[in-house]
Amino acid sequence: MAEVRPRTRTHIVEAAAQLLREQGAAALTTRAVAQAAGMQAPTIYRFFEDKDALLDAVAEHVFATYVATKSAAGDVGDPIADLRAGWDRHIAFGLANAALFGLLTDPTRGGPSPAAAAGLEVLRARVHRIAAMGRLRVPERRAVELVHAAGTGAVLTLLATPPEHRDPGLADEMYAAVMRAILTDAPALPTADATAAAVAFRAYVPELPKLTGAERALLAEWLDRT
Repeated sequence: MAEVRPRTRTHIVEAAAQLLREQGAAALTTRAVAQAAGMQAPTIYRFFEDKDALLDAVAEHVFATYVATKSAAGDVGDPIADLRAGWDRHIAFGLANAALFGLLTDPTRGGPSPAAAAGLEVLRARVHRIAAMGRLRVPERRAVELVHAAGTGAVLTLLATPPEHRDPGLADEMYAAVMRAILTDAPALPTADATAAAVAFRAYVPELPKLTGAERALLAEWLDRT
């Protein structure tokens, strides 16, 4: 009996994902999901508190393979090349899953989807690697926000344009513009780019073992002012 419940939940999520993919967000009602899953609507609420909870589960289901691929595949050891590969996968995923992407980026939702949050953590890790090699000209947080905002905006703009009128180079141009804003031309030297050097040092502050927590926090604050 214990095994039946997870299988039923998975069945509901898969039915909802298929409904979303084939008919769009407007079709994703509790009644429609229940019908697609071959059960009564009240059964849905035994597994999901509300529609947002169901949407989160659908997002995790569809996003799971994507996040796993984004985390591992394509890494070549060059942090900048890996960031570009992650960007390309993000754009491709958004265009292939328009309805889901729209739900994940809906500002009226109560909070971020756990799946989207996991993807953002991957982005933070990749930006951190670039900071550690001395190639960021802005703080890590600003770099993450710029890449995230640009990627989301590029996908939404393309989705709002009829496929036959989409500019295939739009996402590439957006990426290039963001990279010009956040990257230095070469690894920073203290005498060449003080801000980039401070950002690079800042990336190592949490790993300094001989400092107390308070000392690390103070050092990080000083570096953030640079």
